[in-house]
Amino acid sequence: MTDFESINKLTSQSFKQQKGLIKRVLNGKPSQCAECKQPLELVLPEDQKAKSSGIYCKKGCTDIELELDAVNK
Repeated sequence: MTDFESINKLTSQSFKQQKGLIKRVLNGKPSQCAECKQPLELVLPEDQKAKSSGIYCKKGCTDIELELDAVNK
């Protein structure tokens, strides 16, 4: 396997793992950080205080920013 093929394979696997994690959290299923095993927190646009919208753990190991818009009814 060439260097580029192995890099592409690792990148693809990482993308699929993050995509699955985001889906689980957005579906309300409890998920933990892979590094520190702390529960992940979903920060929505209307909940923002200091952080951007996204998925975070308390220690900062998991830090996935999402582009979300608040919907006003």
